[in-house]
Amino acid sequence: MMRILNCLFVALCTSVVLCALVACDVERRKSDAELGLNPQQAEGRKLYDNYCDRCHEPYSSRGKKGPSLKGVFKRQYLELSGLPANDDRVTDIVKFGRAKMEGFGQVMTDQQIKDLLAYLHTL
Repeated sequence: MMRILNCLFVALCTSVVLCALVACDVERRKSDAELGLNPQQAEGRKLYDNYCDRCHEPYSSRGKKGPSLKGVFKRQYLELSGLPANDDRVTDIVKFGRAKMEGFGQVMTDQQIKDLLAYLHTL
């Protein structure tokens, strides 16, 4: 009986270790301070979490429903539309939407959109 319990215990420990190793693939979310965000960028991050994250990955090159926004301002053109990757075009897309993306101009103030863009520039 003791031998069976020892085998079960070893099997359980092995399972826990394997699960922990698989879970290590998930990166811990960094704080605003760890990312070096200023207050405006931190506000933009909150807005991103509330409105954008459901469809757009911030720190991964893979997309969800929409394209990843990692490095969006480091590219010359936006991935799907081919529009210039600048503040004016991204502001228009956030305000009015595009293709499958809804617009947020009725939900977010101009200052909130500026805060969001400040955060997007950090990605």
